[in-house]
Amino acid sequence: MNVKKITIAASLLGIMSGSLVGCTNGSPDGTATNPETKPATNTSAETQTATGNGKLKSVAFTVGDLSNPFFVLMGQATEAEAKKIGGKDVNVTVVSSAYDLNQQANQIENFTASNTDIIIVNAADKSGIKPAIEKAKLAGRIVIAVDTGAEGGVDATITTNNVQAGEVSCKYIADRLKGKGNVVIVNGPPVDSVTQRVSGCENVLSKYPDIKILSKNQNAEGSRDGGLRVMTDLLTTFPKIDAVFAINDPSGVGAELAANQAQRKDFFIVGVDGAPEAITAIAAKDGIYAATATQNPRGMAEKAVQVGNDILNGKKPSNSTILIPVKLITKDNVSTEKGWK
Repeated sequence: MNVKKITIAASLLGIMSGSLVGCTNGSPDGTATNPETKPATNTSAETQTATGNGKLKSVAFTVGDLSNPFFVLMGQATEAEAKKIGGKDVNVTVVSSAYDLNQQANQIENFTASNTDIIIVNAADKSGIKPAIEKAKLAGRIVIAVDTGAEGGVDATITTNNVQAGEVSCKYIADRLKGKGNVVIVNGPPVDSVTQRVSGCENVLSKYPDIKILSKNQNAEGSRDGGLRVMTDLLTTFPKIDAVFAINDPSGVGAELAANQAQRKDFFIVGVDGAPEAITAIAAKDGIYAATATQNPRGMAEKAVQVGNDILNGKKPSNSTILIPVKLITKDNVSTEKGWK
C-alpha cells in the first residue's frame, strides 16, 4: 500500500466542489478505500497497538454526513493533526456513513481488518454500533467516539457539551420571548448529540409554563433540505409560531429558507454549530436567524487524534469523557465572536 495516498482527498474534494449542505441521503457511499485488508484477529502483534508500542501510522474516521460542512471540517482537522503528530506518511481515511448503521459497521470492520491504529467514530446509532466497536477493540484497535457517544467499550468520548448547547439556546429563546410564546423544535437524527440538545432545551423551557412546545419530533435529518421540508410543514400546521430551536445550523438555515418562501417574519430561529452560513445569517440585519450555540469541530477532531495517539503510546486519559463547552453567538456579538471556519 502507498501510505502517501490519503483517501480523505477523494471524499472531501467532491463535497467541497458542490453544495456545502445537502440531504444526508446524498452523502458518499462511505466505503473505506484502504486497499489493504486482512482478517481482524487478536494476535499479540496487533494488540500492541493500544499498549504503548508506537509511532502513529494510520487513522480512520467514519462520520455521519460528509455533505455537512461541520463534518468536512472535522475530516480536514483529523488529517492535519495526524500528519502533525506522525508525519506526512500517515495514512488517513475519512468516510461518510450517511447515518446508515450497517454501512458504518462495515466501515469499522474494514478499518479493523486494515490494522488501523486509531478508529474515530461519529456513531450513526449509539447502541447499534456496539458489536462493530467490540470487534475492533478485541482486535486491539484504539476507538475514539467523537461528537456523539458510542457503546462497545470506546477508549474515549469527545463531544460538545450538547446538553449545555440546548440549554443556552433555549434560555435565549425564553428570555427573548419574556417567558411566553409558541416554540417548535426542528429535530434531527436520533443520535446522542441531538437527543442531548433537545433534552437541554426542554429542561429550560419546562420552567416557563407560558411557553408551549408545539412540535418536537420532526426529523429534519440535520440538513438544509430537511430543515426546509420540516419547517414548511410546520408553518402550514401552526399559524402562530414565535421561535424555532433547530438542533443544528444546516437545518436552521433550511428553516429560515422555508420562512422566506412563506414570507413569514413573525418568529426567530436559534441553532447549534456556529457554522459560517449561520454566522452570515445572524449578521444580516433583516434576517430571522437570531443565534447559534457554537461548537468546535476542529478542536474535537484534533483532540480525538491527540488522545488516540496518547493511548497508542501507553498514556490513557485521566477522564475518558471530554466535554467541549459552547458559546452563544447572537446579533449583539456576532461582529466580535466568530464561529468555526
